[in-house]
Amino acid sequence: MKRAPQGKLVTISTVGEKAQAFVPAPLPPAPPIEWTPALRRRFDDALLALGRLDSVSQLLPDTTLFLYMYVRKEAVLSSMIEGTQSSLSDLLVFEIDQQPGVPLNDAQEVSNYVAALQHGLKRLAKGFPLSLRLIREIHEVLLSKGRGSGKTPGEFRRSQNWIGGTRPGNAVFVPPPVEEMHECLQKLELFLHDQPEETPTLLKAALAHVQFETIHPFLDGNGRLGRLLITLILCEKGMLREPMLYLSLYFKTHRNYYYDLLNRVREKGDWEAWLDFFAEAVIVTATQAVDTAKQLMYLADQHRTAIGELGRAAESTLKIHRTLMEHPIATPSWLVQKTGITAATVNKSLVHLVQLGIVKELTAQKRNRLFCYSEYVSIMSQGTELPQ
Repeated sequence: MKRAPQGKLVTISTVGEKAQAFVPAPLPPAPPIEWTPALRRRFDDALLALGRLDSVSQLLPDTTLFLYMYVRKEAVLSSMIEGTQSSLSDLLVFEIDQQPGVPLNDAQEVSNYVAALQHGLKRLAKGFPLSLRLIREIHEVLLSKGRGSGKTPGEFRRSQNWIGGTRPGNAVFVPPPVEEMHECLQKLELFLHDQPEETPTLLKAALAHVQFETIHPFLDGNGRLGRLLITLILCEKGMLREPMLYLSLYFKTHRNYYYDLLNRVREKGDWEAWLDFFAEAVIVTATQAVDTAKQLMYLADQHRTAIGELGRAAESTLKIHRTLMEHPIATPSWLVQKTGITAATVNKSLVHLVQLGIVKELTAQKRNRLFCYSEYVSIMSQGTELPQ
């Protein structure tokens, strides 16, 4: 549907020049979304895909093991969109011990993302509403350490920002000025709380993401937080019992089209094109997550069977195997600390796992040896490979 621009342009004067900033109209869109049969089918398919994803989370023998890695995969992908050069393996090594060769600032940023998501989910689980206050809390964790720590973590911006270009005058997009930004945020919070009208959860997540990206209320971290917002909405409203849907890989794969659609919403009110893209992202991503979970369950079953034939050594080796499913890159000392098994037994178990071809040693040294559950990491790393 053709609409008027979904907001207004206001002239601002900043850094010695005038520019046009965009102030978005409040949600929901006006006139309302035109639900063509094709768009309705697309959203119905997305809801079915979400249902399958939610169901598989209940079939996993230990959901926490899968989530531990899946959340980290999302953290790597979402940070990668912002230019961070840290692989999933880098993050896992960083969390164990700051090993030489790991890009510390990049790994720290990704680690912050994990902590920020966990903070948000814990607050929601305790009944705290998804609100501007919680968004600021999550942002504070997101930028608590590393390069973003000087960008006022946990505080909405007090100055003008812009996207692309070297200044507002040649920017690709200029978000609303500070005085207008606060009113936009208040109205976004009302929308999240179903005011002025109730909005279906998946539609709410799709609309709120665009609105947050348009308001761009922080000096840094807006993209990562805007993507987190989607998952937080779905979890708060009970559409997902576990945080298993992350759209960063799809957005990264279709980055140029994604940015084009955001601009089409702002300039032409083409919400329908955005919603079609968003629903497709949900379908593809949810299906991939189900496939990944099934691959990991099959892999783990195969390896547990092989370990079970070790005889007396099977019990301790199975414990090490389970721990590696949670954190598939580890040092022997970390495994001792995590499992409570003696160092001698941990080392014997690692020898068995290497001989079975389940685990590989990444280092050829006597101290600070590093072991990797390589097939597990390979499955989880799909889509996160750093460009050569």
